[in-house]
Amino acid sequence: MAEEAAETISATINATLNETAGNVTARIPATAEGMALAYGSLVIMAIIPIFFGAFRSVRFQKEQRENGDTPEIMSDKDAAMFPIIASATLFGIYVVFQIFSKEYINLLLTVYFFFLGVLAIAHIISPVVRKVVPDSMRNDPYHLLFTRGKGDKQEELMNYEFDNKDLICLGVGAIFGVWYLLKKHWVANNIFGLAFALNGVEFLQLNTIVTGIILLGGLFIYDIFWVFATNVMVTVAKSFEAPIKLVFPQDILEKGLEANNFAMLGLGDIVIPGIFIALLLRFDVSRSKGSRTYFNSGLTAYLLGLVATIAVMHCFKHAQPALLYLVPACIGLPLLVALIKGDIKDIFKYEDNPSPKEEEVSKEKESNKGTEPKKVK
Repeated sequence: MAEEAAETISATINATLNETAGNVTARIPATAEGMALAYGSLVIMAIIPIFFGAFRSVRFQKEQRENGDTPEIMSDKDAAMFPIIASATLFGIYVVFQIFSKEYINLLLTVYFFFLGVLAIAHIISPVVRKVVPDSMRNDPYHLLFTRGKGDKQEELMNYEFDNKDLICLGVGAIFGVWYLLKKHWVANNIFGLAFALNGVEFLQLNTIVTGIILLGGLFIYDIFWVFATNVMVTVAKSFEAPIKLVFPQDILEKGLEANNFAMLGLGDIVIPGIFIALLLRFDVSRSKGSRTYFNSGLTAYLLGLVATIAVMHCFKHAQPALLYLVPACIGLPLLVALIKGDIKDIFKYEDNPSPKEEEVSKEKESNKGTEPKKVK
Protein backbone atom coordinates (compact mmCIF):
# COMPACT_ATOMS: atom_id res chain seq x y z
CA MET A 1 0.00 0.00 0.00
CA ALA A 2 2.87 2.38 0.84
CA GLU A 3 4.47 1.99 -2.58
CA GLU A 4 1.20 2.74 -4.35
CA ALA A 5 0.65 5.85 -2.24
CA ALA A 6 4.20 7.00 -2.99
CA GLU A 7 3.53 6.69 -6.70
CA THR A 8 0.39 8.80 -6.41
CA ILE A 9 2.34 11.57 -4.71
CA SER A 10 5.11 11.49 -7.31
CA ALA A 11 2.49 11.75 -10.05
CA THR A 12 0.89 14.85 -8.52
CA ILE A 13 3.82 16.82 -7.08
CA ASN A 14 4.26 18.94 -10.20
CA ALA A 15 0.57 19.75 -10.19
CA THR A 16 0.66 20.91 -6.59
CA LEU A 17 3.09 23.65 -7.52
CA ASN A 18 0.48 25.26 -9.73
CA GLU A 19 -1.26 26.72 -6.69
CA THR A 20 0.32 29.14 -4.20
CA ALA A 21 -0.81 30.84 -1.06
CA GLY A 22 -0.53 34.00 -3.11
CA ASN A 23 -3.63 32.85 -4.91
CA VAL A 24 -5.39 32.75 -1.57
CA THR A 25 -8.09 34.96 -3.00
CA ALA A 26 -8.66 37.98 -5.17
CA ARG A 27 -12.05 38.73 -3.67
CA ILE A 28 -12.55 40.73 -0.51
CA PRO A 29 -14.60 38.81 2.09
CA ALA A 30 -17.89 40.11 3.39
CA THR A 31 -16.66 40.56 6.97
CA ALA A 32 -13.38 40.83 8.85
CA GLU A 33 -14.47 37.90 11.01
CA GLY A 34 -15.01 35.74 7.92
CA MET A 35 -11.54 36.59 6.63
CA ALA A 36 -9.89 35.83 9.98
CA LEU A 37 -11.72 32.49 10.23
CA ALA A 38 -10.79 31.51 6.66
CA TYR A 39 -7.10 32.40 6.95
CA GLY A 40 -6.80 30.90 10.43
CA SER A 41 -8.34 27.65 9.19
CA LEU A 42 -5.94 27.50 6.25
CA VAL A 43 -2.96 27.99 8.57
CA ILE A 44 -4.14 25.17 10.85
CA MET A 45 -4.86 22.87 7.88
CA ALA A 46 -1.36 23.57 6.53
CA ILE A 47 0.35 22.74 9.82
CA ILE A 48 -1.49 19.42 10.33
CA PRO A 49 -0.06 17.46 7.33
CA ILE A 50 3.44 18.82 7.95
CA PHE A 51 3.37 17.82 11.62
CA PHE A 52 1.95 14.32 11.20
CA GLY A 53 3.66 13.72 7.84
CA ALA A 54 7.07 14.46 9.38
CA PHE A 55 6.61 11.86 12.12
CA ARG A 56 5.28 9.35 9.58
CA SER A 57 8.40 9.99 7.47
CA VAL A 58 10.53 8.88 10.45
CA ARG A 59 8.56 5.64 10.66
CA PHE A 60 8.70 5.15 6.90
CA GLN A 61 12.48 5.56 6.93
CA LYS A 62 12.77 3.02 9.77
CA GLU A 63 10.60 0.50 7.89
CA GLN A 64 12.72 0.91 4.76
CA ARG A 65 15.90 0.14 6.69
CA GLU A 66 14.35 -2.86 8.44
CA ASN A 67 13.09 -4.27 5.12
CA GLY A 68 16.39 -3.58 3.35
CA ASP A 69 14.65 -1.43 0.73
CA THR A 70 16.75 0.92 -1.36
CA PRO A 71 15.31 4.44 -1.02
CA GLU A 72 15.01 6.78 -3.97
CA ILE A 73 17.39 9.62 -3.18
CA MET A 74 17.11 13.05 -4.77
CA SER A 75 20.56 14.23 -5.82
CA ASP A 76 21.69 17.86 -5.86
CA LYS A 77 21.36 17.79 -9.64
CA ASP A 78 17.79 16.47 -9.40
CA ALA A 79 16.94 19.24 -6.93
CA ALA A 80 18.40 21.87 -9.26
CA MET A 81 16.47 20.49 -12.25
CA PHE A 82 13.15 20.21 -10.45
CA PRO A 83 12.12 23.90 -10.79
CA ILE A 84 12.91 23.76 -14.51
CA ILE A 85 10.77 20.62 -14.95
CA ALA A 86 8.00 22.19 -12.87
CA SER A 87 8.15 25.35 -15.00
CA ALA A 88 7.85 23.32 -18.21
CA THR A 89 4.91 21.40 -16.74
CA LEU A 90 3.17 24.58 -15.61
CA PHE A 91 3.58 26.28 -18.97
CA GLY A 92 2.46 23.12 -20.76
CA ILE A 93 -0.75 23.04 -18.71
CA TYR A 94 -1.27 26.74 -19.48
CA VAL A 95 -0.94 26.10 -23.24
CA VAL A 96 -3.33 23.14 -23.06
CA PHE A 97 -5.94 25.31 -21.35
CA GLN A 98 -5.54 27.92 -24.09
CA ILE A 99 -6.08 25.36 -26.88
CA PHE A 100 -8.68 22.95 -25.49
CA SER A 101 -11.92 23.42 -23.61
CA LYS A 102 -11.22 23.47 -19.88
CA GLU A 103 -14.46 21.58 -19.18
CA TYR A 104 -13.17 18.42 -20.89
CA ILE A 105 -9.71 18.78 -19.38
CA ASN A 106 -11.10 19.17 -15.88
CA LEU A 107 -13.36 16.16 -16.42
CA LEU A 108 -10.28 14.01 -17.13
CA LEU A 109 -8.48 15.55 -14.13
CA THR A 110 -11.44 14.81 -11.87
CA VAL A 111 -11.41 11.11 -12.77
CA TYR A 112 -7.60 10.95 -12.47
CA PHE A 113 -7.51 12.57 -9.03
CA PHE A 114 -10.44 10.43 -7.90
CA PHE A 115 -8.26 7.31 -8.08
CA LEU A 116 -5.21 9.08 -6.61
CA GLY A 117 -7.30 10.45 -3.74
CA VAL A 118 -8.80 7.06 -2.89
CA LEU A 119 -5.31 5.53 -2.63
CA ALA A 120 -4.00 8.46 -0.58
CA ILE A 121 -6.87 8.29 1.93
CA ALA A 122 -6.61 4.49 2.14
CA HIS A 123 -2.94 4.72 3.07
CA ILE A 124 -3.54 7.32 5.78
CA ILE A 125 -6.37 5.47 7.52
CA SER A 126 -4.73 2.03 7.19
CA PRO A 127 -3.02 2.07 10.65
CA VAL A 128 -6.30 3.09 12.32
CA VAL A 129 -8.36 0.46 10.49
CA ARG A 130 -5.86 -2.28 11.40
CA LYS A 131 -6.19 -1.36 15.08
CA VAL A 132 -9.97 -1.00 15.08
CA VAL A 133 -10.84 -4.09 13.02
CA PRO A 134 -10.59 -7.17 15.29
CA ASP A 135 -8.03 -9.85 14.52
CA SER A 136 -10.83 -12.42 14.58
CA MET A 137 -12.11 -11.03 11.28
CA ARG A 138 -11.16 -13.10 8.28
CA ASN A 139 -8.25 -11.41 6.55
CA ASP A 140 -7.43 -13.15 3.28
CA PRO A 141 -4.29 -12.06 1.43
CA TYR A 142 -4.43 -11.16 -2.28
CA HIS A 143 -1.71 -10.71 -4.87
CA LEU A 144 -2.37 -8.78 -8.05
CA LEU A 145 0.39 -9.37 -10.61
CA PHE A 146 0.33 -7.90 -14.11
CA THR A 147 3.17 -8.63 -16.54
CA ARG A 148 4.03 -8.16 -20.20
CA GLY A 149 5.87 -10.65 -22.41
CA LYS A 150 6.99 -14.21 -21.74
CA GLY A 151 9.99 -16.04 -20.36
CA ASP A 152 13.19 -14.02 -19.94
CA LYS A 153 11.57 -11.03 -21.67
CA GLN A 154 8.74 -10.86 -19.16
CA GLU A 155 8.35 -7.38 -17.72
CA GLU A 156 6.54 -6.70 -14.46
CA LEU A 157 4.06 -3.84 -14.81
CA MET A 158 2.19 -4.14 -11.51
CA ASN A 159 2.84 -6.15 -8.35
CA TYR A 160 0.29 -5.33 -5.66
CA GLU A 161 -0.24 -7.29 -2.43
CA PHE A 162 -3.20 -6.48 -0.19
CA ASP A 163 -5.72 -8.06 2.19
CA ASN A 164 -9.28 -7.61 3.43
CA LYS A 165 -8.33 -4.76 5.75
CA ASP A 166 -6.78 -2.92 2.81
CA LEU A 167 -10.06 -3.39 0.95
CA ILE A 168 -11.90 -1.72 3.85
CA CYS A 169 -9.50 1.23 3.62
CA LEU A 170 -10.08 1.48 -0.13
CA GLY A 171 -13.84 1.33 0.45
CA VAL A 172 -13.73 4.24 2.90
CA GLY A 173 -11.54 6.21 0.48
CA ALA A 174 -13.98 5.47 -2.34
CA ILE A 175 -16.87 6.95 -0.31
CA PHE A 176 -15.05 10.28 -0.08
CA GLY A 177 -14.02 9.93 -3.71
CA VAL A 178 -17.60 9.52 -4.93
CA TRP A 179 -18.62 12.51 -2.81
CA TYR A 180 -15.95 14.63 -4.46
CA LEU A 181 -16.74 13.22 -7.90
CA LEU A 182 -20.44 14.04 -7.68
CA LYS A 183 -20.55 17.24 -5.62
CA LYS A 184 -17.07 18.82 -5.86
CA HIS A 185 -17.80 20.08 -2.34
CA TRP A 186 -15.03 22.10 -0.73
CA VAL A 187 -14.94 19.81 2.33
CA ALA A 188 -14.37 16.76 0.10
CA ASN A 189 -11.71 18.77 -1.77
CA ASN A 190 -9.93 19.48 1.53
CA ILE A 191 -10.04 15.85 2.62
CA PHE A 192 -8.32 14.84 -0.62
CA GLY A 193 -5.91 17.77 -0.37
CA LEU A 194 -4.88 16.95 3.19
CA ALA A 195 -4.37 13.30 2.21
CA PHE A 196 -2.12 14.30 -0.72
CA ALA A 197 -0.13 16.73 1.43
CA LEU A 198 0.37 14.28 4.31
CA ASN A 199 1.48 11.49 1.98
CA GLY A 200 3.79 13.91 0.17
CA VAL A 201 5.59 14.95 3.36
CA GLU A 202 5.87 11.29 4.40
CA PHE A 203 7.21 9.80 1.17
CA LEU A 204 9.12 12.61 -0.61
CA GLN A 205 12.25 12.48 1.49
CA LEU A 206 15.27 14.72 1.05
CA ASN A 207 18.65 13.19 1.85
CA THR A 208 20.71 16.18 2.97
CA ILE A 209 20.23 19.77 4.07
CA VAL A 210 22.20 20.96 1.03
CA THR A 211 19.81 19.16 -1.35
CA GLY A 212 16.90 20.74 0.49
CA ILE A 213 18.39 24.22 0.21
CA ILE A 214 18.98 23.77 -3.53
CA LEU A 215 15.41 22.54 -4.06
CA LEU A 216 13.77 25.27 -1.99
CA GLY A 217 16.03 27.93 -3.46
CA GLY A 218 15.10 26.94 -7.02
CA LEU A 219 11.39 26.86 -6.24
CA PHE A 220 11.75 30.23 -4.50
CA ILE A 221 12.77 31.73 -7.87
CA TYR A 222 10.15 29.62 -9.69
CA ASP A 223 7.32 30.94 -7.53
CA ILE A 224 8.36 34.59 -7.79
CA PHE A 225 8.78 34.46 -11.58
CA TRP A 226 5.49 32.73 -12.43
CA VAL A 227 3.42 34.89 -10.06
CA PHE A 228 4.96 38.35 -10.58
CA ALA A 229 6.43 38.18 -14.10
CA THR A 230 3.55 36.43 -15.91
CA ASN A 231 -0.13 35.61 -15.54
CA VAL A 232 0.51 31.90 -16.14
CA MET A 233 0.35 30.77 -12.50
CA VAL A 234 -2.83 32.67 -11.70
CA THR A 235 -4.51 31.59 -14.97
CA VAL A 236 -3.74 27.91 -14.39
CA ALA A 237 -4.78 28.16 -10.74
CA LYS A 238 -8.18 29.55 -11.70
CA SER A 239 -8.73 27.01 -14.51
CA PHE A 240 -7.36 23.89 -12.80
CA GLU A 241 -10.22 22.13 -11.01
CA ALA A 242 -8.53 19.45 -8.92
CA PRO A 243 -7.94 18.83 -5.20
CA ILE A 244 -4.42 20.27 -5.31
CA LYS A 245 -5.29 23.11 -2.98
CA LEU A 246 -6.90 23.65 0.41
CA VAL A 247 -9.82 26.06 0.46
CA PHE A 248 -11.96 27.69 3.12
CA PRO A 249 -14.91 30.04 2.47
CA GLN A 250 -14.68 33.58 3.78
CA ASP A 251 -18.46 33.89 3.77
CA ILE A 252 -19.10 30.75 5.81
CA LEU A 253 -20.61 32.79 8.66
CA GLU A 254 -23.25 34.10 6.27
CA LYS A 255 -23.87 31.08 4.01
CA GLY A 256 -22.69 28.10 6.05
CA LEU A 257 -21.42 25.05 4.15
CA GLU A 258 -22.86 26.42 0.90
CA ALA A 259 -20.45 29.40 0.99
CA ASN A 260 -18.43 30.03 -2.19
CA ASN A 261 -16.04 32.95 -1.61
CA PHE A 262 -12.92 30.90 -1.04
CA ALA A 263 -9.48 31.59 0.34
CA MET A 264 -6.94 29.12 -1.10
CA LEU A 265 -3.60 27.55 -0.23
CA GLY A 266 -1.76 25.43 -2.79
CA LEU A 267 -0.46 22.02 -1.73
CA GLY A 268 2.95 22.90 -3.17
CA ASP A 269 3.31 25.52 -0.45
CA ILE A 270 2.72 22.80 2.14
CA VAL A 271 4.57 19.82 0.69
CA ILE A 272 7.77 21.57 -0.42
CA PRO A 273 8.61 23.26 2.91
CA GLY A 274 7.11 20.23 4.67
CA ILE A 275 9.65 17.74 3.30
CA PHE A 276 12.45 20.05 4.47
CA ILE A 277 10.92 20.27 7.97
CA ALA A 278 10.53 16.46 8.00
CA LEU A 279 14.26 16.18 7.22
CA LEU A 280 14.96 18.39 10.26
CA LEU A 281 12.91 16.00 12.42
CA ARG A 282 14.86 12.99 11.14
CA PHE A 283 18.08 14.88 11.96
CA ASP A 284 16.76 15.44 15.50
CA VAL A 285 15.90 11.73 15.83
CA SER A 286 19.34 10.67 14.55
CA ARG A 287 21.00 12.51 17.44
CA SER A 288 19.16 10.31 19.99
CA LYS A 289 18.88 13.15 22.48
CA GLY A 290 15.10 13.23 22.73
CA SER A 291 15.11 16.84 21.55
CA ARG A 292 13.03 18.23 18.67
CA THR A 293 14.87 21.56 18.48
CA TYR A 294 15.29 21.79 14.72
CA PHE A 295 11.88 20.35 13.89
CA ASN A 296 10.25 22.88 16.22
CA SER A 297 12.28 25.74 14.75
CA GLY A 298 11.34 24.68 11.21
CA LEU A 299 7.65 24.40 12.08
CA THR A 300 7.74 27.79 13.81
CA ALA A 301 9.47 29.32 10.78
CA TYR A 302 6.80 27.89 8.48
CA LEU A 303 4.04 29.34 10.63
CA LEU A 304 5.67 32.79 10.65
CA GLY A 305 6.28 32.65 6.88
CA LEU A 306 2.69 31.69 6.13
CA VAL A 307 1.31 34.42 8.37
CA ALA A 308 3.61 36.93 6.63
CA THR A 309 2.31 35.77 3.23
CA ILE A 310 -1.30 36.31 4.26
CA ALA A 311 -0.54 39.69 5.88
CA VAL A 312 1.26 41.05 2.80
CA MET A 313 -1.43 39.75 0.46
CA HIS A 314 -4.13 41.36 2.57
CA CYS A 315 -2.30 44.70 2.72
CA PHE A 316 -1.53 44.93 -1.01
CA LYS A 317 -4.64 43.07 -2.27
CA HIS A 318 -2.43 41.22 -4.76
CA ALA A 319 -1.46 37.56 -5.26
CA GLN A 320 1.74 36.69 -3.41
CA PRO A 321 4.14 33.79 -4.09
CA ALA A 322 4.09 32.03 -0.73
CA LEU A 323 7.56 30.53 -1.16
CA LEU A 324 8.93 34.09 -1.27
CA TYR A 325 8.30 34.18 2.48
CA LEU A 326 8.33 30.49 3.40
CA VAL A 327 11.72 29.54 1.94
CA PRO A 328 13.88 32.18 3.72
CA ALA A 329 12.03 31.47 6.98
CA CYS A 330 12.22 27.65 6.83
CA ILE A 331 15.90 27.66 5.86
CA GLY A 332 17.06 30.69 7.83
CA LEU A 333 15.67 30.04 11.32
CA PRO A 334 16.85 26.39 11.72
CA LEU A 335 20.33 27.28 10.41
CA LEU A 336 20.48 30.26 12.80
CA VAL A 337 19.57 27.94 15.68
CA ALA A 338 22.27 25.48 14.53
CA LEU A 339 24.82 28.30 14.41
CA ILE A 340 23.95 29.44 17.92
CA LYS A 341 24.01 25.90 19.33
CA GLY A 342 27.23 24.98 17.53
CA ASP A 343 25.57 22.26 15.41
CA ILE A 344 26.10 23.87 12.01
CA LYS A 345 28.73 21.31 10.91
CA ASP A 346 26.65 18.37 12.11
CA ILE A 347 23.50 19.53 10.35
CA PHE A 348 25.32 19.92 7.03
CA LYS A 349 27.07 16.54 7.41
CA TYR A 350 23.85 14.66 8.16
CA GLU A 351 22.58 12.22 5.54
CA ASP A 352 19.33 10.29 5.73
CA ASN A 353 20.82 7.47 3.71
CA PRO A 354 24.63 7.64 3.81
CA SER A 355 26.68 5.84 1.19
CA PRO A 356 28.03 2.39 2.21
CA LYS A 357 31.58 3.70 2.62
CA GLU A 358 30.51 6.58 4.86
CA GLU A 359 28.33 4.21 6.90
CA GLU A 360 31.28 1.88 7.50
CA VAL A 361 33.49 4.78 8.59
CA SER A 362 30.75 5.98 10.97
CA LYS A 363 30.38 2.50 12.50
CA GLU A 364 34.15 2.20 12.88
CA LYS A 365 34.31 5.50 14.74
CA GLU A 366 31.52 4.37 17.05
CA SER A 367 33.27 1.08 17.81
CA ASN A 368 36.57 2.85 18.49
CA LYS A 369 35.01 5.13 21.07
CA GLY A 370 34.94 2.39 23.67
CA THR A 371 38.47 1.11 22.91
CA GLU A 372 40.32 4.44 22.96
CA PRO A 373 42.84 4.55 25.82
CA LYS A 374 42.03 7.02 28.57
CA LYS A 375 44.45 9.86 29.04
CA VAL A 376 46.31 9.85 32.34
CA LYS A 377 46.38 13.20 34.07
